[in-house]
Amino acid sequence: MKKLLVSAALMAMASAAQAADDVTLQLKWVTQAQFAGYYVAAAKGFYEEEGLNVTILPGGPDVAPTQVIAGGGADVVVDWMPSALAAREKGLALVNIAQPFKSSGMELTCLKESGVATPADFHDKTLGVWFGGNEYPFLNWMNKLALKTDGSAGGVTVLKQGFNVDPLLQKQAACVSTMTYNEYWQVIDAGVKPEDLVVFKYEDEGVATLEDGLYVMEDKLKDAAFEDKMVRFVRASMKGWKYAEEHVDEAAGIVIENDATGAQTIEHQTRMMGEIAKLTAGSNGALDEADYTRTVDALMSGGSDPVITKAPEGAWTHAVTDKALN
Repeated sequence: MKKLLVSAALMAMASAAQAADDVTLQLKWVTQAQFAGYYVAAAKGFYEEEGLNVTILPGGPDVAPTQVIAGGGADVVVDWMPSALAAREKGLALVNIAQPFKSSGMELTCLKESGVATPADFHDKTLGVWFGGNEYPFLNWMNKLALKTDGSAGGVTVLKQGFNVDPLLQKQAACVSTMTYNEYWQVIDAGVKPEDLVVFKYEDEGVATLEDGLYVMEDKLKDAAFEDKMVRFVRASMKGWKYAEEHVDEAAGIVIENDATGAQTIEHQTRMMGEIAKLTAGSNGALDEADYTRTVDALMSGGSDPVITKAPEGAWTHAVTDKALN
C-alpha cells in the first residue's frame, strides 16, 4: 500500500510539473537589480507555486520590448509608460496590467563647472539623452521649459547618449541622463565627487512619468486562460518584489547568479537594489490612476510636438491586479 501511495504521489507531482503554464517575460534592459523581483520570484519558487514556468529574457541596447511583443516573442514585457503609450498611439495595442514601480529613478546629472545650477541654465548647453523610447520624458520636460531641442540658439543641443556616462566624463555634455540606481553611481565611481555635481530628479521637477510597468497585448486579455496566467504571474512577481525590498543583499546575489554575461558585480548590484527598493516601495502592483493621469498629462503637454496627441483609451486595466491581490 505504501508503494502505491508513493507512486501515486510521484505521478501527481509529475502531472503538476507537466501542467505548468509557460510565460515569457521580456525585460527592458540587461540582467540587473532593476528586475530583481522577477529573478527572486523564480529563484524562491514563487512562480512554481503558481503553476508557472517563467522564462526571463534580458534586454539590451538592441532590444525594444515593444517590438518583441509585437512579433510574438514574449507574453508580457517590462517597459516605461511613455514608450508604451507612444507605441499604442501608433497602433500597437499595449495594456498596462501592473505597475511595480511607484516612483521614477530618472534624472539629469550635470557638472557644476558647466554653469548649470537650475533648469533655467540649460539653454545653449549640450545635454545627453537616451533614445529608443527613453527620450520621451526628457522631450516633454524641454517642451515645458520652452526650450527647443534642435540645437538652435537659446535652446539645447541633444547629444544621443549611449548607455554610459562618457559624454559627461569627457566633458562633451554639460549634463547626461542617469538613473538613481545605475549611471549616477558610474559617475561617482569614475572619481567625480557628489559636491561637483548638480542633479535634477524628474520626480522633484514635476515631470516624472511612470517607469517599469508590465504590459501585454490587448487582444490576449480577451482569453480567460491568458488572463488567469497573468493573474498568477503578477501575484508571484509582486511577492518577489516585496521579498527583494526586504532582503536587498540576497536579491542582489540572485541577480548575480542570473547574469550570464558575468559583467555585473555584487557590490554594484547590492547598491542598485537598495536604490530600486526606494522606487518599488509603496506599490502593491496595482496601477495608481492618479499616477497614470499625471503621466498622460505630461506626455500630452508638449505644445506643438507632444509625445502623444490624445488621451489613450483602454491603455491600462485593474482586472489582473484585482484578482491577483485580493
